[in-house]
Amino acid sequence: MDELHAHRKDEHVFITQKQYQADAQNGLNQIRLLPNNLPEISFSEVDYKTTLAGIEMKIPFFINAMSGGSKTTAQINQKLATAAAKTGLAMATGSQSIALRYPETAPGFKIVRKTLPHGLVIGNLGAGHGLHDAKNAIKMLKADILELHLNAAQEIVMSEGDRTFFWKDNIREIVGRLGRPVLIKEVGFGISPTTLSKLKELGVKYVDLSGRGGTNFAKIENQRLHGEDFSVLNNFGLTTAETLIGSQFFQKDFSFTASGGIRNALDIVKCLVLGADNVGISGLFLHTVIKKDVSGLISLINTLKHQVKAIMTILGCHDITELRQTDYVLSVELENFKKQLHKHE
Repeated sequence: MDELHAHRKDEHVFITQKQYQADAQNGLNQIRLLPNNLPEISFSEVDYKTTLAGIEMKIPFFINAMSGGSKTTAQINQKLATAAAKTGLAMATGSQSIALRYPETAPGFKIVRKTLPHGLVIGNLGAGHGLHDAKNAIKMLKADILELHLNAAQEIVMSEGDRTFFWKDNIREIVGRLGRPVLIKEVGFGISPTTLSKLKELGVKYVDLSGRGGTNFAKIENQRLHGEDFSVLNNFGLTTAETLIGSQFFQKDFSFTASGGIRNALDIVKCLVLGADNVGISGLFLHTVIKKDVSGLISLINTLKHQVKAIMTILGCHDITELRQTDYVLSVELENFKKQLHKHE
């Protein structure tokens, strides 16, 4: 295997940890849920089952794409998968492209299915890959779903990254012929309404909006650069809150995943209120498993599960359908953003 590729995977984890912030800039603080002072409900009545890429999930959040491709990240994947198995969460791996190129790294990804034999497993590739690679990625993990990520901003900053981005034909063919649900996702810069219009034409049904506010791959790749400074892109893209507001025009066309800097149960609930069917969490879980090991991650997941149900209870919501009816107000900044989007419809 090319040691440079493995080293890059380890660098990503190291820099992600270094840049981790407990208070994410995801914009969700600009959304205020109004209290329901007469909830008329019991905690035991709340059922928050939902779907991910059309497949039923009992829990409305999951372990989103992070790592794989080196010895260190293989160990992280095993720990994440162990926590997923103990708590009933679905789990996505990081990009499998390195394992397609260097098969000796595949065990670091296969460990996820081995550790999570009965759970929902999501594979991951960049949209530059074709149908053949997509099928091999599914086969490698016995995956239920494939995440196909759009990461032009990351690649352009990465010194060894791609410089050509002709992805539409790949997406259309993979979505149409893979035989598994395909979840199109960003990597932390947010998917715009204009992009959603294009994805609709390609036959896409499932989208991870992946807003800015959590792990920032422009900042990560910029830190890896030796020479050119690309910090101009540090705040590029749409926040998680903005992606959710922008996606509301397309609620009938897609099932949405929200992700990007999710830090607590209230963040999760706000995403569900604004129209997401589920929520992906990466940085928080990675930080926790590194600092507090598997037991600490399991404890955090169980706390989130309890608190999401607790918040739904005080809002008087039996399920996610009712949660969508929750009253909320937007900050002046976010309301202005929404009005400007309407002008471009």
